[in-house]
Amino acid sequence: MTLDIVRRARTRRYRIVVGVLVVLLAALMLAFAMIGDVVYPITDILAVLSGQDVPGASFNVGQRRLPAASLAVLAGIAFGISGSVFQNLLRNDLASPDIIGISSGSSTAAVFGLLVLGLSGPAVSALAVIAGIAIALLIAALAAGRGGFGGRLILIGIGVSAMLVSVTSYLLMYGNVNSVPAALRWLNGSLNNASWDDIPVLLIAVVVCGGGVLALQRNLLPMELGDEAATGLGVRVQRSRLALMLLAVALTAFATAASGPISFVAFLSGPIALRLTGRSNHSPIVPAALVGAVLVLACELIGQHALGVRLPVGVVTGLMGAPFFLYLLIRSNRKGAQ
Repeated sequence: MTLDIVRRARTRRYRIVVGVLVVLLAALMLAFAMIGDVVYPITDILAVLSGQDVPGASFNVGQRRLPAASLAVLAGIAFGISGSVFQNLLRNDLASPDIIGISSGSSTAAVFGLLVLGLSGPAVSALAVIAGIAIALLIAALAAGRGGFGGRLILIGIGVSAMLVSVTSYLLMYGNVNSVPAALRWLNGSLNNASWDDIPVLLIAVVVCGGGVLALQRNLLPMELGDEAATGLGVRVQRSRLALMLLAVALTAFATAASGPISFVAFLSGPIALRLTGRSNHSPIVPAALVGAVLVLACELIGQHALGVRLPVGVVTGLMGAPFFLYLLIRSNRKGAQ
């Protein structure tokens, strides 16, 4: 009876958190559409959404703010799902795609394409996706072996990420000087140049890969108990782990290709969602996805309108995420010492 009461309370808290996050996300999207160089009333926003021609608003809202808001939501969902999958599979809060080098792989490839190959548009995005997946496979291959796969993968990923950052810096120093500003804007994770053309590919990636993760999410909770326990509960551990990691890598790569590496969103979303929902029998994927979308939208609003100078969203998420990263690092060291 007591366990049933606890289970109901946890379920109620989980649903309340998810509901609040959905409402907060809708409110942020509305604020994003209304606020800018010109502030439009909600009636104009609704008129634009219904397809009416509103002088000024049809361009500023329909062609600039709504594509940026849509891209922010999709990228946030992709980073949030991806980070939560890695952190739950490897049972380590530090195991995030932007910490272990996957985002860095996409970034380095995109900068190489921009500065050395002279690519632009979809070609850069395609190169970033291919490189992100290739780097993930390389890190997994280097970490493969008996026992301790998660710890090795994180350490190798951090090393590979550092190496790729150095390569990116070299490319920026000696690349085509006319293309360097575009590369820097892309590296900082920016939504400023978002257009409707950026949406379809990322939307398909989120629907397909995110749907795949949701279909497999029932295996995540048993796998957190360990491989033997999960196998005993009927989970095909190796197959599920490989499928989930590939889907998470693809989400990171597509989101990075569309918006640039918005730092620490994948890293922060899972732990924040876990602290909001508390211990629950429900999958952490949905709240982590919503937290990711809220983070990107909120940080973009802060970066554009609250600091007196306009900053790319990646700079704001970096300022927020760095202290949290240090906190987790210190806590992990204390646990290790104990």
